[in-house]
Amino acid sequence: MSIQPTEELLSLCVRAAESETLRKLTFSKPAGDAPLRITARLSLVRGKRILACEETHPGGKVRHTAAAFEGLPAFLTPLIASYGQINLSTGAGDAEFRRSKKGKETLIGAAPLSRKLAGEKTGFETFVENLDRQKNYFLTGKEPFLHLLGISDATGRVRDKKQGKYRQINRFLEHIDELYSVLPPDGTLHIYDLCCGKSYLSFAVYYFLHDLRGRDVDMLCMDLKEDVIRECAVWAREAGFDGMRFAAGDIRETPRDITPDLVISLHACDIATDIVLDTAAALGAKVILSTPCCHRYLNDRIHMPSLEFVTRYPHLRGKLCEALTEGIRLARLRAAGYTVAALELTDPDDTPKNTLLRAVRRENFRPDSPEGARLSAEYEGILHLVLGEDISGYLKEIRPEASAT
Repeated sequence: MSIQPTEELLSLCVRAAESETLRKLTFSKPAGDAPLRITARLSLVRGKRILACEETHPGGKVRHTAAAFEGLPAFLTPLIASYGQINLSTGAGDAEFRRSKKGKETLIGAAPLSRKLAGEKTGFETFVENLDRQKNYFLTGKEPFLHLLGISDATGRVRDKKQGKYRQINRFLEHIDELYSVLPPDGTLHIYDLCCGKSYLSFAVYYFLHDLRGRDVDMLCMDLKEDVIRECAVWAREAGFDGMRFAAGDIRETPRDITPDLVISLHACDIATDIVLDTAAALGAKVILSTPCCHRYLNDRIHMPSLEFVTRYPHLRGKLCEALTEGIRLARLRAAGYTVAALELTDPDDTPKNTLLRAVRRENFRPDSPEGARLSAEYEGILHLVLGEDISGYLKEIRPEASAT
């Protein structure tokens, strides 16, 4: 008698946990009123192994639970029965369970994973997160400005729904810390947050540089939404962040009287990210750190007949346009004299908008040099490759007075 897929999955989960190779267990496509998604990882609390779970409920509410290691079979059995898709990721391999609407059950990858788990374990990486070890974050959650912004409560506990935002901001600060030596070593630091929105990032960066690094900071935060800007200005006064200034308006009209040391932007929507990067480069910013949002502009205008076998499928077209958009942006910055990189900002589980574009200005770069001409021609060639012959519309969206380079 053959073993049922649910029984085999349960066995794989328990064996992976016992060998400490279980990386992540994800439950999705729930039946009934079960949580929308559950993500579970092996963890260590006060010397005891547990399965730490994060449940996502309707409305974005997040709840954390834990299961004792000794009771895993009893804990996992009803979960397996309640979800249509279960992904098991381990250091020895992966398996995926699926249950169709008609009740048909399949388990993919079980046989090779079972063989590996039955073999020698010494070559496998273990995945046990020690929850007793305090994460080395720059922000602890107890900072008063985090309470003002609604990220933590009055006791300094980070709210469940803001855990991803909290980790994201801390990771952004780590990137700034890595580049701190590139910034001027003394004097006032001039920082711009363009398309700042509710300014979560602005407050954190100001706190990091002013309070933790002891620097004088002049920070300009700009966004089109006047009501949001007014609200942020009130929060800055309440936080005592006197070096923060807020202005409502088009970031293409950012004052040009100061060369910013750092320009930041978190999730500026669609082509607004292109405008941020172009404005920052035109200002001659020393360092640019930008996390893009959506990529609708290119998705509606891509003109690459040779890739029609990809672009005819909306899902694949979207993924392609995301990568191409970031490539175009980095090419623009290279042509403007920056050393660039595209990096992962934080855990993909925290946000799908997870790419960080990093640019550091090259001190001796000359746009009228042979290298400058080559990089400019390369950028224009990339635009023609992706958008077709007429690239003026894209350039004018970014900067109305722009023309083809």
